Amino acid sequence: MKLALYTDSIGGQSFDRVLEIAVEAGVEALELATGGQSAAPHLDLERFLADANARRRLLGKLESHDLELCALNCSAWPLHPVVGEKSRRLIEDTFSLAELLEVSTIVTMSGTPGDVPESTTFTWPWYPWPEDQVALLERQREATLVLWEELAAKAVSHGVSRVAFELHPLHLVYNVPTLERLREAVGPAIGANVDPSHLVWQRMDPAAVVTSLGAAVQHVHLKDTRYDERELGLAGLLDARPFADPAKRAWTFCTPGRGGTVDWPAFLRALSDVGYDGPVSIENEDPFVGEVEGVLEAARFVRPLLQTPA
Repeated sequence: MKLALYTDSIGGQSFDRVLEIAVEAGVEALELATGGQSAAPHLDLERFLADANARRRLLGKLESHDLELCALNCSAWPLHPVVGEKSRRLIEDTFSLAELLEVSTIVTMSGTPGDVPESTTFTWPWYPWPEDQVALLERQREATLVLWEELAAKAVSHGVSRVAFELHPLHLVYNVPTLERLREAVGPAIGANVDPSHLVWQRMDPAAVVTSLGAAVQHVHLKDTRYDERELGLAGLLDARPFADPAKRAWTFCTPGRGGTVDWPAFLRALSDVGYDGPVSIENEDPFVGEVEGVLEAARFVRPLLQTPA
């Protein structure tokens, strides 16, 4: 496994500064966002699609810092009744850029439709009751299958062999059963971006997820979740209070090693045991630590564990 950095973690820094921080952190590879839920601070998708010189300069800068480009991230909302088509175009354009940059891994999300074509936002049924919600979920699953059969074929045609879904609530693929169901229907191009921070607040076991998924683990994010026991006791895991006021939430994301929930040695050992040898990409969203400090601290914490995952 190699240590990587999702550069949105330090989105306030210039790309040249990102390269310096990556070298300081001992990072070997970068993951760059092309849009969607990201402002894409370090990659202009339209420009890089059109300008071969811009692509050469990007790859040259990476090479001069002994870095590689391990993945493109386009975490968007395909199937959304309003922005779904825009998100689909983003994903398809990201496949095109991946081919030009010789990148074989795309990190994205499965999407969630609304309940009717006239919806203004998506509807995420997750509870198997009442019957109309169960019926809605089956209709949504069919729409998701149709979409990703088409998109997976396009990915492969562009040399993208790994379409790694972040297992994220609010999307129809968010845990092991939902990922396995779509992968079985669509094929092995579909896999998982395993981000333990989204698993533990759902009370999932990241090591067990990795062991169950095996070869379907296609990418990994390094991020943790911290609980506030008092707030957890009052609001529970389904705390809808804003992330902007993290001191009044039951849980927040946190830098690995800062009092989080993930058993990192067990998680990395599970990755090693299933033969995963790809990037483990730092994603810093800790509201209590600065972006650069969080990245450097995460790297210091994880590097020794990567050297001795057993």
